[in-house]
Amino acid sequence: MEAQNSKFSALINSKTPVLIDFSAEWCGPCKMMPPILQQLKSEVGEQVRIIKIDVDRNPDIARQYQIQGVPTLMIFQDGEMKWRQSGVMQAFQLKQVLQPYLQPENKTEK
Repeated sequence: MEAQNSKFSALINSKTPVLIDFSAEWCGPCKMMPPILQQLKSEVGEQVRIIKIDVDRNPDIARQYQIQGVPTLMIFQDGEMKWRQSGVMQAFQLKQVLQPYLQPENKTEK
């Protein structure tokens, strides 16, 4: 379990924002998230890492972040939780939430 937690810490400790989808196999609304996250990924590309965490397989992490309902979405950047919400969200809503944390892809010098 310790290895899982240190791996998780390494994951969220990056400049690139990390969107985590805490979910469970048995959760109906959770099954709606993959296509939404796929669409989001196609729009934001490498500017965001999107990770799915099964709360039943990772109970320590779920407990650490007090996940009580799934899906719960969180955004981490530099090891810090920046945003959290439970429930299904659409790609455009997630993109709006992520906007402040995204690095501009190309900075063109003039």
